[in-house]
Amino acid sequence: MTWTKKHTILALAMATTGSVNTIAAKWMDKIESVNRQGNLDNFSHPFFQADAMFVGEMLCMVAFFVPLLMAKRAHRNAPEMAPMPKETKRFPPMIFYLPALCDMTATSMMYLGLTMTYASSFQMLRGAVIVFTGLMSVAFLGRKLKYFHWAGIFTVLAGLVIVGVSDFLGSSESNADINGVITGDLLIVMAQIVVATQMVLEEKFVTKYNVPPMLAVGWEGLFGFLTLTVLMVPMYFIPAGRFSGNERGVLEDAIDAFVQLGNNGLLICGLILNITSIAMFNFSGLSVTKEISATARMVLDSVRTFIIWAFSLAVKWQEFQYLQPIGFVVLLVGLMLYNDLIILPFLRRKGFLQDQPNDIEPVETTTDEIDGVDNDGAQVDPF
Repeated sequence: MTWTKKHTILALAMATTGSVNTIAAKWMDKIESVNRQGNLDNFSHPFFQADAMFVGEMLCMVAFFVPLLMAKRAHRNAPEMAPMPKETKRFPPMIFYLPALCDMTATSMMYLGLTMTYASSFQMLRGAVIVFTGLMSVAFLGRKLKYFHWAGIFTVLAGLVIVGVSDFLGSSESNADINGVITGDLLIVMAQIVVATQMVLEEKFVTKYNVPPMLAVGWEGLFGFLTLTVLMVPMYFIPAGRFSGNERGVLEDAIDAFVQLGNNGLLICGLILNITSIAMFNFSGLSVTKEISATARMVLDSVRTFIIWAFSLAVKWQEFQYLQPIGFVVLLVGLMLYNDLIILPFLRRKGFLQDQPNDIEPVETTTDEIDGVDNDGAQVDPF
């Protein structure tokens, strides 16, 4: 397939906005601003950032409806020239509430983990979603995984161990908080269990309505935003110990977040980058899947992980640790094995494998960027 200028623009947009999303979130964690107690402190408000992420998801709903309304208006003005756009099948919006709760929980856990660990590790460890998705699809959806699914799962597990060891060694060499880094890594990995649960729910209750992916992301963003906004009220009073990054020691202090935003314009820039990059990443990612292929999207997602890792090294957010690129390569191999991409098809073409291609689709989803799964196909691309 020959890439056109449009394909190139979409690919660059996806790789760029996906990288900016994680980098902007980590950048905000490192920015200092005067808090409500009058002290200079880092902006550590993971639940507030997660809530902002849902605003970005809601923008996907706008991106879905605006072209639809414009097409309907064009049809009314010139019905002979503009065809009537296809109507979306009716569905109960509340089917998105349970997936949105999973989305909210996983996103909050991952943003909390991001405050404790490295941005590159955050991106790589999300590959654990393959392991839990595969196991849950067997347990709850009655799927039978083929040998390459299992090979992918065990390879991803090996990659996760390598990344975890690299973080342990890297934090030891740089005198970072080893316990904090390990805790952050564990939070990110545990969040993937919730992501896998979300995928199973979407498979059972959402995909049967054939909801357009951009609209599905928008509804989940709306429910996630409303729920997390309400939950931040009790979070204001819940002691959180070491999991709290604010001076009051509570789970989340949204008032303090707004005060710090008002005292440092860079935080506002980071928040805007976070919101817009999530919306644009979802749009460009879906467009890449539609216009090029799901394989291209997987490759671009992997490039995004490399960009984040290189950027983190360049700005000295972390020291170089030789095991981390090794872990990334192992995770990438596991991803390709699980999705039956590149490696196994090449071996079949060369005659080294005589088995049939993948006849079992992994869990299909219509979810968002933070869980990193393909929103318009069957591949799982968690980086």
